[in-house]
Amino acid sequence: MNIQIFGKSKCFDTKKAERYFKDRRIKYQYVDLPRYGMSRRELENVKAAVGMDALIAEAGEDVPLLQYLANDTARLEKLLDDPRLIRTPVVRNGRQATVGYQPEVWKTWE
Repeated sequence: MNIQIFGKSKCFDTKKAERYFKDRRIKYQYVDLPRYGMSRRELENVKAAVGMDALIAEAGEDVPLLQYLANDTARLEKLLDDPRLIRTPVVRNGRQATVGYQPEVWKTWE
């Protein structure tokens, strides 16, 4: 299992996700999303796994703008430009991915 957690340092759900994997002694790599962002390929893989709507944060000053962009390609570009608009935590295990705190899905990865 190769777990990556993309999150924000002040996000409660990100802390819960880290605790979930620590408690089970599962190694993971943490990536500070606002600081380092995601590569285009990583973001496209997550989008393929969960869909565009699940990726978009519920709050934020530019979130309404994302809803009005013409297509998913334009939304993807905006998410790459401003990773703060991505809902966290994004947890990846290879091509599998979840957005938000979803321990019921993570259990199936073990």
